[in-house]
Amino acid sequence: MDFIKFVGDMKNYIGKEIELISHDEYPIGQLGDVVIHFVHFDSIEDAREKWKERSARINYDNIFIMMTDRDGCTDADIEAFDKLPFKNKVIFTHKNYPQYKSAFYIKGFDNQPHVGLLYSYKNIFGKRYYDAFDYVKWFNSSN
Repeated sequence: MDFIKFVGDMKNYIGKEIELISHDEYPIGQLGDVVIHFVHFDSIEDAREKWKERSARINYDNIFIMMTDRDGCTDADIEAFDKLPFKNKVIFTHKNYPQYKSAFYIKGFDNQPHVGLLYSYKNIFGKRYYDAFDYVKWFNSSN
């Protein structure tokens, strides 16, 4: 999985130039052997500009990594993610994985192959699926 490959060697990939490989609905670029879908951009030029701007702000001593078990994520990918050398990482999963410290089970997607859209409302009381995770506690735990 490209995301795990990317975060596993982030400093190397950040230093590479983004090459456009296709552009249909949105630009798709490549950093070395990692493919990135720039779904929030209309052009590769805009994506490159924001990529450089945001990459320059990375504090490698205080980084938080989030992932979901979507897009073909396998049990082996979850295990590989769990082994990444980051203190602050979480993968949101559709079923419970007690063997992985970084896995956070989101109830409500048990009969699906992966978690759904975590920002969707799960009930009429205004709760979203991601509300099950205490982001404030997680972000403050690094202090």
